[in-house]
Amino acid sequence: MTTATKLTHYLSSRGVPYEELPHSATLTSLRTAQECHVPADRLAKAVLLEDDYGYLLAVLPASHHLRFPALERQRQNPVRLAQEDEIEQVFPDCAPGAVPPIGAAYGINTIVDESIAGQSDIFFEAGDHKTLLHVSGPVFRALMADAQYGSFSSH
Repeated sequence: MTTATKLTHYLSSRGVPYEELPHSATLTSLRTAQECHVPADRLAKAVLLEDDYGYLLAVLPASHHLRFPALERQRQNPVRLAQEDEIEQVFPDCAPGAVPPIGAAYGINTIVDESIAGQSDIFFEAGDHKTLLHVSGPVFRALMADAQYGSFSSH
């Protein structure tokens, strides 16, 4: 598998400049950061959640953990992790566990943790376990223009 088809189309249709970084297969975002010699604070991981309004993609640094109570307070709504089969339905062109953080490419509302929003460079899964994409911080923020922002993660 390579870069997810929907993601590639979305980025190309918007003229988004990005760099592909191939790497050995990894199964966790922290291991990917190590393998690619990328600071884990700059590697955006995406977690598919569901609340009363539908699916929600939470984007946070690979070095952080999602704090459900903080996210639920911000959303004023309980959230739960999406099930594996739901993730496969929403991201059919992605390997399990390699969901890219660009929810707009899949028509999914996105919430971005403020701890990653200000980074100068952002790296993220391309839809498989062997490719990272690299964009500048300003490009990432432009891609997240319609996203909600909040503080819902910690080291």
